[in-house]
Amino acid sequence: MLEIVFLGTVSGIPTRKRNHSSIWLQYSSETEESLLWDCGEGTQRQMLKAGVNFMRIGGIFITHWHADHWAGIIGLLQTMNLEKRTEPLRIYGPEAERFVDDILDLGYWGPRFEVVPVEVPFEGSGITGLYKSKDFEILSTPVRHNIPAAAYCFKENDAWGVDIKKAEKLYGLKTGPLVGKLKEHGEIEFKGRKIRLEDVGIVKRGIKVVYSGDTKYSENLVKLASGADMLIHEATFLETEAGDMHSSPKDAAMVANQAGVKKLVLTHFSRRYQDAKPLEDDARKAFPDTVAAEDLMRLTLKKQ
Repeated sequence: MLEIVFLGTVSGIPTRKRNHSSIWLQYSSETEESLLWDCGEGTQRQMLKAGVNFMRIGGIFITHWHADHWAGIIGLLQTMNLEKRTEPLRIYGPEAERFVDDILDLGYWGPRFEVVPVEVPFEGSGITGLYKSKDFEILSTPVRHNIPAAAYCFKENDAWGVDIKKAEKLYGLKTGPLVGKLKEHGEIEFKGRKIRLEDVGIVKRGIKVVYSGDTKYSENLVKLASGADMLIHEATFLETEAGDMHSSPKDAAMVANQAGVKKLVLTHFSRRYQDAKPLEDDARKAFPDTVAAEDLMRLTLKKQ
């Protein structure tokens, strides 16, 4: 299960109702892993309001180094240090080494725990694997902004189940310990016959969620988001002009349609929009399953 909490949904300048960009992801299976996509100013206070534990964060994935997407790292590192964190913290982003080193040079003392910068490619059209656990991986691709920028993808591993009715019909295999061994090892011997998982298996597709960060329309993003359960896409302005390196709701809806995603969530709204409903409505004209994110909004996704 993946829980997503929108900690901040504004662009540039915060408002009374919206904090700077940050998205919390918590994946739960046999173990729990927590990640952040962006970490704008005020993120740690938003975590307190949301009731999530910032000490559990294993990695922070910065889409680009505009301050509304990263300035919260400074205070968060200090708080983790005061709370006696000992686990290493990975900070991913384009040109991560340069910017993380600068952040660590602020103040008289650095944190007691290790902070590891991880470079994220920001040129070309490739999809890069950045982090892989037993259950999921994080991927990235370059996107189009006025400074180096990347989008991120959470992709849960597919899982095999057993169609027990099919297994019983073909081989006489019923529910029991042998079914567990079949899923674990991929094949078993039963009554003198070899049963392979692919002969009686059902693939349960893993969760896939993609976050655009700041970007103009990007073919790379369409490729990364292909078939995603959810695309979280910026929609800074209701209408964009030629020089803007941001997206409108129409742009986000176009990416969602081209990528064949199931749900579109808009975020990163200019402060000029006190109500994001017009942006949501505009995207819905082209992509009906659209919602405008609010600060502290929670969404939960489970494997199909």
